[in-house]
Amino acid sequence: MQKNIIQHWPGENIIRHSRMLIESYREITGIQLFDTNYSDEYLSCLLYHAPFVVVSHGIEADPVFNYGNLTAQQLWHIDWEQFTTMPSRLSAEPERAEDRQRLLDEAATHGFISNYTGIRISSKGQRFKIEQVLLWNLKNNSGEKIGQAALFRNWTNVK
Repeated sequence: MQKNIIQHWPGENIIRHSRMLIESYREITGIQLFDTNYSDEYLSCLLYHAPFVVVSHGIEADPVFNYGNLTAQQLWHIDWEQFTTMPSRLSAEPERAEDRQRLLDEAATHGFISNYTGIRISSKGQRFKIEQVLLWNLKNNSGEKIGQAALFRNWTNVK
């Protein structure tokens, strides 16, 4: 896994994306994840190594993850390269696709949703329950939606 991190992180695009995730989270919640006086490079490192899950995907017809911090990669049992080429729909079991889509649609309409709970599945077939998830729309500097992000701190393995 370390080899892929070196190849892809900390690239300028990921550093900028990390700053956008941190700032947009603060705008939605009023809570700062980290002291934003740190450099963008250091903030990117803090977010990547955070003990909570942060993921985001783009706005493609079948959205693909474009960010997953180390905690997310470990939870889904995949490395950076695999995570950032995976359609986000594959993070949930196929029979839970409608539930996941409702979640995404509601966040798209209202800008964010909080307190979501759902079941996800890792690349090894391990099911886990995610709780108190915040899902929000990501926008660029012009205010155009460029994707969605999620953050959660609570998960438990389920059978």
